[in-house]
Parts: sequence; structure tokens; C-alpha cells
Amino acid sequence: MTLDLADLSGLAGSVLMVVGYLYSNVARRLNFVLFNALNLAGSAFLIASLSVHFNLSVMLLEIVWGLIAAFGLVRALRGRRA
Repeated sequence: MTLDLADLSGLAGSVLMVVGYLYSNVARRLNFVLFNALNLAGSAFLIASLSVHFNLSVMLLEIVWGLIAAFGLVRALRGRRA
């Protein structure tokens, strides 16, 4: 089995999202900037991978996941300023 750059990008994205999910379940107090940044980065890596190895249902899922993470990240960053 050989892995191309798209496969490695997808694996990196999956790891980032799993780390974010694990973090959300073990943290005593959730840092929403970190949580959403991990999810946004993971989603971006997976979208990059899916642009080469396309799967419509997963692409739509990752786009929605990334939009939600971006919204959460912006909200968390605005909350820090207040």
C-alpha cells in the first residue's frame, strides 16, 4: 500500500479531529479556541484529501463541520476580547 499526499492529508485531518474530540471529553474546562481550531484544521485537511479522492457525502459533511468549527472559533475569539 502506498500513501500519496492526499492520503497523508486525510490521515492528519482525522488525527486532529479525534484529538479534538478526545480533548473535549477529558478536559476539565474546555478551551473553545483550541477545540474549534483542531476541528477546523482537521476539516481543512480532510477537504484537501477529498478534493483528490472525492466522496460527495463525506465532502458535504466536512464542509458543514468546517463551517461550524469556523463559527465556533470566531465566537470563542470574540468572547476572549470581551
